[in-house]
Amino acid sequence: MSKSKLEPNVLEEIMAKTGTAESSVIAILQGVQEHYRYLPREVFGYIAARLGIGVARLYSVATFYENFSLEPKGRYVLRVCDGTACHVRKSIPILTRLRAELGLSEATPTTEDLRFTLETVSCLGACGLAPVLTVNDKVYPAMTPEKASELLSSLKEEE
Repeated sequence: MSKSKLEPNVLEEIMAKTGTAESSVIAILQGVQEHYRYLPREVFGYIAARLGIGVARLYSVATFYENFSLEPKGRYVLRVCDGTACHVRKSIPILTRLRAELGLSEATPTTEDLRFTLETVSCLGACGLAPVLTVNDKVYPAMTPEKASELLSSLKEEE
């Protein structure tokens, strides 16, 4: 994937928006992840040098927050909530169906073509809409395995 290469102009653009103070680390990493869909290892040295901090400091922030990923994610990131309300309302069959249709597992959450990433989350904060699925942060309420399959088919057709 060509996007994984270091793109100093992109990084400079992100830092121009966020600033280069050490307090901007999270905002910078968010901008980088938004561009690449993950945090490529190549960017850490460049950002650390620009901010005058250690690479280890950047890694500690990137690995502390669950929202950051050091692994490439798909164009569509599907998150199935498995919090108490969603679990009780049968979120696991939704996850099972999506994994089967995408050929994924807990150990392999992203398709080889980088089109789809399937994750579980502890809570999406939409308990009244349970069970909930998100696609790139758009909420889909009252999911069933059948509705999830239909949604997946429509995402595949968009390609």
